[in-house]
Amino acid sequence: MNGPIPANQPTALEPPRTPAAASAMFPALPQPRRWLLLGTVLCAAVVALGLAVQLLPGETTAELQVDQDLSHYHVAVLTAVAMLINVLFGPVAGLGLVAAITMTLWLVRRDLARAAAFCLVACSGWLASEVFKLIIGRQRPNPALLFDPLAPETGSNSFPSGHVSFAVALTYALYFLSRGTRWSRPVAAAGAAMAVIVAWSRVYIGVHYPTDVVASFLAATAAVVLLAGLWNRFAPRLLDRLPATLSSHPSRH
Repeated sequence: MNGPIPANQPTALEPPRTPAAASAMFPALPQPRRWLLLGTVLCAAVVALGLAVQLLPGETTAELQVDQDLSHYHVAVLTAVAMLINVLFGPVAGLGLVAAITMTLWLVRRDLARAAAFCLVACSGWLASEVFKLIIGRQRPNPALLFDPLAPETGSNSFPSGHVSFAVALTYALYFLSRGTRWSRPVAAAGAAMAVIVAWSRVYIGVHYPTDVVASFLAATAAVVLLAGLWNRFAPRLLDRLPATLSSHPSRH
């Protein structure tokens, strides 16, 4: 004789949301084994580099010379590319791109987990750059000292570059999306090349020093490493607190 089903026993219509199921719905991001240590070391490296360029006599003057030399040799085609990058990887267009991909993953693919992961990873570069800018407070190259300033900007927000940090983080986010498919390597290669081109464009335009863009690669990588570790640790626990309609995802056969 069958008795009543205990309250803590799932029915056939309501399968249990086990930790394993939660991990599947919140896909894990690649992370180093010692992600916290690596992320901390990368952050420390960015701060150390920023303090070094601020304190070392003549460092900024030497880097300004690079900007000035490029400013004397602007070419129409390269200038057009650099100015296009200035817009595409800026806050407005960049956020629009991230929002479009995020909403497509959520509303079209019905995969909130990957949508959230993509959005967080892509935006982590910007967040990291803003934090380090506040810590270092390096002044941008003086446009009055450049032969042909293409996008004159001033202020203590030079180190690191937000554009480059976003490009690096976006590359990670797109690679994570394409992982396990035949597109993963092309996406990684194209993203890495684009990040380098964005870095070049910021110095070419004259709004950043060379060390600003170098630090951006470290800052964005630190942000992604730390975010991946936190995501993998806490995201599965959040799944159980979301309504089923929000956390639904496409079945994978």
